[in-house]
Amino acid sequence: MSNTSYFDLFDLPPAFVIDLEKLAANYRERARSVHPDRFVDASEREQRQALERSANLNESYRTLKSPTQRARYLLALRGHDVPLEATVQDPEFLLQQMQWREDLEDLQESGEHAGIASFKAQLKKARQELDDAFEQCWQDDSRLAEAERLVRRMQFVDKLSQEVRQLEERLDD
Repeated sequence: MSNTSYFDLFDLPPAFVIDLEKLAANYRERARSVHPDRFVDASEREQRQALERSANLNESYRTLKSPTQRARYLLALRGHDVPLEATVQDPEFLLQQMQWREDLEDLQESGEHAGIASFKAQLKKARQELDDAFEQCWQDDSRLAEAERLVRRMQFVDKLSQEVRQLEERLDD
């Protein structure tokens, strides 16, 4: 199973835009067949293999379900690993990051729900633009550096979005 790509595991073509419903349905089907509970009466070796298959299936599903992780995985399949915490070496985006950080700090101070909603909409729009741009370039060898840069930007937007969700949770408490 280790030579099988995550996409093959779920009968999906290697692509950035995937059918998430098919992914979830295929995951549920496969999870039932490899779940360790089905192997309680099996040998120790079979139980260990079931646990490994289940863990691999879960990791594969988490990776493909997340657009950023899926983008990283697609590039890895092409021999281009993007570090999880890569620094962005791109001045244009660095300025955008600084602006978003300032905006988030202002929101933390004001605690304004309408402002948070507006900020989340900005991040969602930025994320969609990154996804669209990645979809256009990830398969083009001449644009791999651009694809990697986009993944780094995606990672930043994901992290910032998580911080916004945490802020919302704090304000709702």
